[in-house]
Amino acid sequence: MARVIVFGTTDTAQLAEYYLRTDSPHEVVAFTVDGAYRDRDEFLGRPVVPFEDLVGSHSPDDFRLFTPMVALQMNKVRQRVYQSGRDKGFRFVNYISSRATVLTEDIGENNFILEDNTIQPFQSIGDNNVLWSGNHIGHHGRIGNHVLFTSHVVLSGHCDVGDNCFLGVNSTIRDGIRLGEGTLVAMGASILKDTDPWTAWIGNPARKHEKSSLELYR
Repeated sequence: MARVIVFGTTDTAQLAEYYLRTDSPHEVVAFTVDGAYRDRDEFLGRPVVPFEDLVGSHSPDDFRLFTPMVALQMNKVRQRVYQSGRDKGFRFVNYISSRATVLTEDIGENNFILEDNTIQPFQSIGDNNVLWSGNHIGHHGRIGNHVLFTSHVVLSGHCDVGDNCFLGVNSTIRDGIRLGEGTLVAMGASILKDTDPWTAWIGNPARKHEKSSLELYR
């Protein structure tokens, strides 16, 4: 059991508190946001602490962080917060739903893995990822860091997903594919070949968009 501080005061933070409270041994004791965005003293009955002041009130020796944020700027906002927390000396918890089928132990930290995900054996998952509900994650593959899967994504076996990727609802990745860093896969797209870094793909079969992923997802 860990005493946990959740980053954020939005719907995602509310969901994180619910999942941790009802389906984990952890206790959420506070929330934190960047000081410039702190517009309340409490959220869900717990204090909201400026992130800049967090170490002063909540020692990294006694508390853990959890930053289950959305994919703004191709997950770079979540990446910044995660790295800043590490720089402050904090360790992070995972939330892995008891209703997910997880057949690998090779999972890093600060991962938010919701119900009905199926993760097959010999799959590696890095740090600071969000796997929303209902995805199929195939065998003998790798998911890097700061990645977001929406829902009902099919990632076939032997795939390599680079850092900062975003996979849209009902997208499909053929077996053996390598998604370059920062790849954006649009809703319903089917990826049949490797992708270059910071590219965006739409359609079925998918074609590369003229704009980069960072241009499309600010």
